[in-house]
Parts: sequence; structure tokens; C-alpha cells
Amino acid sequence: MTTTSGSVTITDEFVAALADRAQQAEELRKLPADTIRDATDSGLLDLLIPRRFGGLEAPYPEILDHVRRLAHGCTSSAWTLGFYTLHGWITALFDEQAQQEAFADRPYLAPAPLAPTGTAEPRDGGFTLSGRWSWATGIMQANWVMVGAIVTGDKPDAILALLPVSDARVEDVWHTDGMRATGSNDVVVENAFVPSHRTIRVRDLYAGRTPGAALHDNSSYRWPMVPALALLAAMPALGTAERVADLYATRLSERVLAYQMVKQKDKPAARIRLGDARIRLRALRALLDGTVATIEGTLAAGETVDLRTRAQARLAAARIVHESKAVIGSLLEASGASVHFLDHPMQRARRDVDVLSGHVVFDHDEIREITGSLEIGMEISPFAMV
Repeated sequence: MTTTSGSVTITDEFVAALADRAQQAEELRKLPADTIRDATDSGLLDLLIPRRFGGLEAPYPEILDHVRRLAHGCTSSAWTLGFYTLHGWITALFDEQAQQEAFADRPYLAPAPLAPTGTAEPRDGGFTLSGRWSWATGIMQANWVMVGAIVTGDKPDAILALLPVSDARVEDVWHTDGMRATGSNDVVVENAFVPSHRTIRVRDLYAGRTPGAALHDNSSYRWPMVPALALLAAMPALGTAERVADLYATRLSERVLAYQMVKQKDKPAARIRLGDARIRLRALRALLDGTVATIEGTLAAGETVDLRTRAQARLAAARIVHESKAVIGSLLEASGASVHFLDHPMQRARRDVDVLSGHVVFDHDEIREITGSLEIGMEISPFAMV
């Protein structure tokens, strides 16, 4: 199958190449150069960049199906390429001058460790930025980077700052049991000057009220950031669960059970697990579609996406990851010990999704509590990620 939207084409060959390179990518702890080239050639990395800067300016939801499809090849690669593409969209929310500067570099590859673990000291025309940030997906091939920081002073505020990667230092710490190809090392910045036009207040990002939202007519740039990030980040898990179900179905037809000398497909319980996986994955696709339709309808009406809707979107994303992980676990339980050899894609899928699910945006307990609190009119923390 080949999926095409606008000028982006995700071919079966592209997805198969990701699968073929999955072990190499894991060993490199970053994406192979051929993968960056294929993504660039496909148009994916330009998908959400505005037309005035040479991008495709596609509707935001188009990224979701592309990344889900890429995960049928390699979870880590889909995650990294998805975030590179998403971060082009985030950059389009900055001031026009910042976009002109950043989008002059193509392909535009900008990791964005968002947690405000740095400090920004105000000075004339901008800020002096220092700090250390973890989870910088794709930093090994970056040309820009975005980081979160707390503005010092009497009225602390959180900002997102955009700076060239030459202003940062990478610390090689990404030695993990999954998602290794994302190269999500730490980034250190020491006393770098960031001009004001290359910063955005986090509160404006969360609410969808940014310089880029006012600059660009496309309603995609009025999507609130947390739902955009959460739904995008859930797609590698969903696509991986779909792939594991495909691999399980193929294995079911071929596997002969030791000591029983019967094919596994003749065991009703094995077929039940496959049927259960398929219907659970269909339900997740429906949850995704309904969540996206709600936000798109709100924006099409010229309205702002409210706090409750934003929380519900993050909850939908967390549920997609929670259920995808459970589906993968159920199918591996019935697949025998041989799928745990390191060259088998099913074990890599499980390791990758186990690590992926630890992202703060997928904290299932927290977002269920936040969503429930908002429904009954309770206040939530002003720092809550919604």
C-alpha cells in the first residue's frame, strides 16, 4: 500500500526500508543517513512547514496517518521522523523572523526537549539561556533545537526558545533498552543569547495563541500544542501494535507447537487473541478519528479549543498508547520464546513501545485525574500539561 497526501508519498518500499534498517538504526543509536534522505525525498519533513517558507502547509491531521504507517517499519524511526515533522509545525508558531532564520536550513531538523529545565535571564533584546535538557529526540542530526526554560525575575514565566544547534553541546547518555535509534541524548546550553523573536510563552503555545497562529491563515497553526504533540506521539505505538498483529497472524499460520506437533492456528485460544487484537486496534482508530474531528470542527468554526477538550485529547492519546502496549503484550505472550531473539522484530517492537509509553504526556493516571477534575468543575494546576 502507498499513502499519498499533497506532495507526501509514503510507499511500501519506504516502510520496508525502515524495517530493513531497524537493527542498524538501533546499533547506531540514531537514524541512518539513508532514512533521513528517504524522509526528505518523500516530502514528509516539509509537510507542516508554511508555504511561504517552501513547505507544504498541509492540514495538521495528515501527519498522523503517515507516522502510523512508518511504524509498520520501525517504531524508533517513525517516532523520530514524526517529531522532526511536528517540530517544523511548532517552529511555524514563532515570530516570522524566527521562521525565516530557521527554515533557511533544509531539511529542517530541530529536536524539542520541552520540559523547562533551563533558565532564561532577561536582557536587552532577549534572554541569556542556560540549562540541561534530556530526551532530545533526533539531536544527533539536528541543525536547530528548541528548549523549555523558566524566565527568572519577580514574575516567573515559562518560554520555549529556538536556537541553532551550534549554541548547544550534546551529552551522549542515550543507552537504553528500547527506542535506541531516536538518539535522544541530553543537550547542554551555557549562557547563550536568544533574541526575543526566537521565544514563545508556553501558555500561548498550550492555548493555540501564538505569533504564527496570527501570521498564517491555515487553521492547522491554531491547534493547541499538547493535543498535537500527544496524538502525534501516540501514532508510533498504534502503528507498531498493528504491525505486531500482522506478524502474529503470519506466525499463527506457520508455527508448530513444540511437544504437541500441531499448528498454533488450530488452537482456538490463539485465534481469539488475534480477533481481540484487531477489534481493540479498530476501536483505537475510531477514538483517534473522533478526537481529531472534534478539534478540527472547533477550529473550522473559528473557535478556540477549550481546556476540557484539550485534556480529553491528551487522554485519548494516552489511552491509545496504553491499549497498544497491552495488545502487543497479549500477542507476545502467545508467540513463544523464539520471538525474543534480538533479530526478531516482535521483541524490538515491545521494547520500543515500553520505552515510548514512559513519555510524560502518556501518564495515564495523571491525565485521567485531570480530565475527571475538569468535568466536575475542579481547578487543576496551572502547570498541568494540557
